[in-house]
Amino acid sequence: MLNQYYTVKGYGEHEIIIEKSRFICFIDRAETEEAAQAFIQSIKKKHHNANHNCSAYLIGEYDEIQKANDDGEPNGTAGVPMLEVLKKKKLKNTVVVVTRYFGGIKLGAGGLIRAYGKSVSEGVAHTGMVERRLMRHMRTSVEYTLLGKVENELRSSAFLLQEIEYLDQVTFHTYVAEEETAAFEEWMVELTNGRCEIVSAESLYIEIDVN
Repeated sequence: MLNQYYTVKGYGEHEIIIEKSRFICFIDRAETEEAAQAFIQSIKKKHHNANHNCSAYLIGEYDEIQKANDDGEPNGTAGVPMLEVLKKKKLKNTVVVVTRYFGGIKLGAGGLIRAYGKSVSEGVAHTGMVERRLMRHMRTSVEYTLLGKVENELRSSAFLLQEIEYLDQVTFHTYVAEEETAAFEEWMVELTNGRCEIVSAESLYIEIDVN
């Protein structure tokens, strides 16, 4: 599993007009090629009367699956520039379809490349991106006399304090980057003079908005 990667927030769509042609960008996450193809087919079915439904997707931790389809546009003028935008933005597990309703004015090869690239670029910006970070759930239990000290230190640290549980002891639920778990444990032991119990729980992805 990757320690971190970028993807889109979720489903989104965005329309632009270029020389009277409508370019509608549809974008979503896709963890598998089957999911990407299903998304593409759903858009094609919905916009079956469009002139073109061009598509591209990147799947896998290391972009093992990359596909681009011009859907009738001149070779290399639609799908590939769409795919290049996804790569440039370092997006993973992302599928995009750009539906074109022809407005009567031909754009030429260069114009098409710019139009499809712009459609995806604006579509991503409109939908939004997230950074998915692989974090370890750490449960740190201390006596109530240490509550204030530990809470203040955690809130001013780079670690993500998710929840505080008040039972026989106080338990801090914190998300820590995989590579920082050892440093976190050492810091917490030092902070409490060894008066803490630390349990390393499951790893999961935490999503952080990308501006």
